Amino acid sequence: MFRYRIVFRKVVILSSSSPPRAIATPCVQVCVVDGASGLCLGCWRTLQEIGTWSRMTDAERAAVMAELPGRAERADPAGRS
Repeated sequence: MFRYRIVFRKVVILSSSSPPRAIATPCVQVCVVDGASGLCLGCWRTLQEIGTWSRMTDAERAAVMAELPGRAERADPAGRS
């Protein structure tokens, strides 16, 4: 009988010139997707944005972050987010 062990590791490539930087995220650990809008009700991102967040450039993430307050207001006109 064979035994297999699968190990998952997080790999961080370090540059000798600078330490790794944290990736800013609007995630608030409330992951509920609204079926009508397709937005997460915790962070107001789409599933595609959530799934590709770590691969986005800083500029792409900044563009999404800039849109989030407007998304929250459109989804909840009372301004609760």
